Amino acid sequence: MTEQLQQARDDLEEAAKSADDDVREDIRETTDAFADYVRSDTAPDHAILDERLNTLRQVRERTDGNTEDKVESAIETVEDYREQVDQA
Repeated sequence: MTEQLQQARDDLEEAAKSADDDVREDIRETTDAFADYVRSDTAPDHAILDERLNTLRQVRERTDGNTEDKVESAIETVEDYREQVDQA
């Protein structure tokens, strides 16, 4: 499952390259969080994933072009990952 978070992280890194300054920090913060999850033995729970997804959805609304496409891809990947996470 961490492969999905790695894929989302990769998409977000690409999105950050073409993002405007006003959204780049939100993208990088989420990218860093996903990198931490990939390296850690602790998986994010539903609440954490919902928070990250909410941030990405807000970013998506403020972007266009390649940035928007990459953020959308990351959102879809994280949503798929979230469906596999056990609820508490």
